[in-house]
Amino acid sequence: MITKYISNWIKDYATNNNFSDLVIGVSGGIDSALTSTLCCMTELNVHVLNMPIHSADKNTQNSRTHCNWLENKFDNVTVYEIDLSQVYDGFKNTMSDFENDLGFANSKARLRMTTLYQVASSVNGLVVGTGNKVEDFGVGFYTKYGDGGVDISPIADLYKTEVYEYAKQLDVHKDILNAPPTDGLWEDNRTDQDQLGLSYEILEQCMENNASNEHQTIYDNIRKPNLHKIIPIPICKLK
Repeated sequence: MITKYISNWIKDYATNNNFSDLVIGVSGGIDSALTSTLCCMTELNVHVLNMPIHSADKNTQNSRTHCNWLENKFDNVTVYEIDLSQVYDGFKNTMSDFENDLGFANSKARLRMTTLYQVASSVNGLVVGTGNKVEDFGVGFYTKYGDGGVDISPIADLYKTEVYEYAKQLDVHKDILNAPPTDGLWEDNRTDQDQLGLSYEILEQCMENNASNEHQTIYDNIRKPNLHKIIPIPICKLK
């Protein structure tokens, strides 16, 4: 079973590298719901963080619903809700001379990354990523050094449709299964499809070269400016 395979992979990596705990952020979305469940299946200590930053009420509620579900299902999970809204407001005020909406949206993801690593440092923990194959290797739809700043990426070889399939198999709450995918970085509740212009199903077809020419062109236009996230950091080699 794929879910058991991934869970065992997480556990093996952590134990082989002398990490005793797993640390993961949850957003109320399907990717973090599946990944946090897989972490709990390892039987290692799991620290689950819900980190709202002026987040939509529905996203925060879905995060809480999932956290409660994890606590009821597993005895190796500790849940924290850490509201970073004031931290973000302070940062935004300090950087007021450098106004940029996308930059500030990405700063939310980077503040969450910093929080995850602080917790991980305190518990000898491994920060677990929640990106799927489409986001990580298709269109680069994530924040560099934000939600892309992790130690391991257990579901990065799963298409979004597969994430839904396995989450459903593990009985993830229906509110999360039915919620439109969103990165949660914007206060107008825009969805992933609003930002990308294509559904995940079509993006997957593009990755498999099974899409129409029109969709393939849109996909290529999304992917090209994000290649700096997908390829290794360039190194100026002297020899």
